[in-house]
Amino acid sequence: MPIARSNRLTAHRSAVIDIGSNSVRLVVYEGPPRAPAVIFNEKVPAGLGRGLAIDNRIAPEDAERGLIALRRYALLARHMEVKDLQCVATAAVRDAENGPDFIAGAAEAGLKIRLLSGEEEAEAAGCGVISAIPDAHGIAVDLGGGSLELAEVSGGTVGRRASFPLGVLRLPALRKQGQQVFERSVRKMLKGAGWPDNMTGLPLYLVGGSWRALSRLDIELTQDPLPVLDHHVMPRAALRRLLRATKRMSFEELRAIPGMASNRAATLPDAAALLAALVNIIDVPEMTVSSSGLREGLLYQALDPATRAQDPLIVAAEFEGRRLARFAPHGRAIAEWIAPLFANEEASDSRIRLAASLLSDVAWSANPDFRAERGTEIGLHGNWRSIDIPGRILLARALHAGFGGADVDFPAMTSLVPADRIDRARQWGLAIRLAQRLTGGVEAPLKASAIALDDGKLRLSLDPGWHHLAGESVDRRLRALAQAFGVKPELVLL
Repeated sequence: MPIARSNRLTAHRSAVIDIGSNSVRLVVYEGPPRAPAVIFNEKVPAGLGRGLAIDNRIAPEDAERGLIALRRYALLARHMEVKDLQCVATAAVRDAENGPDFIAGAAEAGLKIRLLSGEEEAEAAGCGVISAIPDAHGIAVDLGGGSLELAEVSGGTVGRRASFPLGVLRLPALRKQGQQVFERSVRKMLKGAGWPDNMTGLPLYLVGGSWRALSRLDIELTQDPLPVLDHHVMPRAALRRLLRATKRMSFEELRAIPGMASNRAATLPDAAALLAALVNIIDVPEMTVSSSGLREGLLYQALDPATRAQDPLIVAAEFEGRRLARFAPHGRAIAEWIAPLFANEEASDSRIRLAASLLSDVAWSANPDFRAERGTEIGLHGNWRSIDIPGRILLARALHAGFGGADVDFPAMTSLVPADRIDRARQWGLAIRLAQRLTGGVEAPLKASAIALDDGKLRLSLDPGWHHLAGESVDRRLRALAQAFGVKPELVLL
């Protein structure tokens, strides 16, 4: 059954208040612990780190602005019935002479701030990357306002980590003497901490708003057909166009990029210069954007090992499917029922097929004329973790076909995914569509039927006592699926 509204009101909620050098932010999460969804996200650009370059103190007006935000967030969290609230502060509060005064002010609002060390901040960022990209192998690079954190990620664990005073608020002063001098300074800092040592040649996983802003610029420059930041991959060669663009484009032009905040647009030249330095020093082959970072890493660190081992994509798809299903959800049963048709596919594709099966009923309440469009939107733009851009396209293609979309209406994505994989995802969707029509949206008929490819035929078998499941609508969908495989349909009444 769908989750009742009363159950939703009592759902477990967690939250993180993140006190950074640029902004103070509250993010509230709800849903399965391994893949919680964001239900509230607000930030105030308090700029606590601005004054550190002047007198190593948080400016009074910035401190007050931050405390006003914290008082608001503490009140909201209580009334949102947040069960687990973490309040953390990073470089600005950590480095400021009057940081303890700011912490005391937050305590008056009922908030106990955990002051993260640079290494703890790096570890949390690394865990954030692992939470969304479990097979990540490289270096998580978290760029904030006051500091830069590096963390080695591999095999689902965080290894070496370090923090450097290279936040975007500090970069303008460091870059005054030109890129070469700046890069030598960065190299000296990293070398002094033993980096990169034996980690040269590894990819970077980019964490933080400044990196995401730089990625927005890259998406704009390349006119990417699927402008999703998470898992956006930039080859090393992308740096040249980013450096050129940040030099020639005005602030107004940068600010006009969709989704670009004014404060991020202003830092793009500095962020690009730092990324170029890191790529040269570490000899980076490519960079992948991670939308999960410190906050998600803190939630991940609180999980037990069994929960950490869960697949975040499948957990999220199962939760969403259960929330929106008409009847008791049975996406796993559908995935098993259609599996004989796809016996030779890669495990990575089987995983996307399972996610599509779990989501096979999520658009039923939409206007019938737009169900396929709704399915496409869920696949392409859903807040999924642990899925790359090609995976999103395959998921969307399956849901588009599963909800009856005309093939010509699916967006052209063959530049990002080979045509044969898109065709396979269409077959998933048509098979799921047949399963849903055959069963009426309930599970029992699946146990009394089977489907298989055999001797040039697509054979649907029905057990005794279940023959009346056959009908014109089932026959139409069986024929459509058979046509997609290039075989003939056959109905067998056992």
